[in-house]
Amino acid sequence: MGMITLVVFPIPTFGVLYFFEDINPFAIFQLENFTAFKIILGLLLGVFYSILALFFMQAKVFEKLPSRIEQIVKDMNLTLFDCAFLSICAGVGEELLFRSGLQYYLGPIITSIVFVAIHGYLNPWNWRMSLYGLIVLPFILIISYGFETYGLWFSISAHFSYDLVLFIIISESWKKKETISY
Repeated sequence: MGMITLVVFPIPTFGVLYFFEDINPFAIFQLENFTAFKIILGLLLGVFYSILALFFMQAKVFEKLPSRIEQIVKDMNLTLFDCAFLSICAGVGEELLFRSGLQYYLGPIITSIVFVAIHGYLNPWNWRMSLYGLIVLPFILIISYGFETYGLWFSISAHFSYDLVLFIIISESWKKKETISY
């Protein structure tokens, strides 16, 4: 799953921008924006927002979600390596597809809404899941506008750290619950 996201998701971006916009695939990587400041800024944003999202996810309204995010992560039985690997894959693959690709044509707002909807967090048949989507949407908007200001590596690092913190905290909390229940 992670390798597909990392390798396959960017292909449409590279193909469309190269053939229709004459943009060199290496330029898409924005290596000039690969600076410590922009990466650290993205990492801090992702950590902060993931903790904020975890706080909101503890609300009683989310207890009745049929497919809680925590349950999905628990079922994956992730190791620390898995958490880091999947976070890297999602950060790089999805940001290349959405920020470098779709956002080029759709702009930050529509791309952010599409991003959250594709993840299943804007669901007209499940208002609780949509509520979670409304919690995540501001973060995605921030990294979308951050992409325009700070570049791809800001967005990648923010996405990576957001996912990493969520994966680690959720995985570890479930492992502790299982250990305690024996």
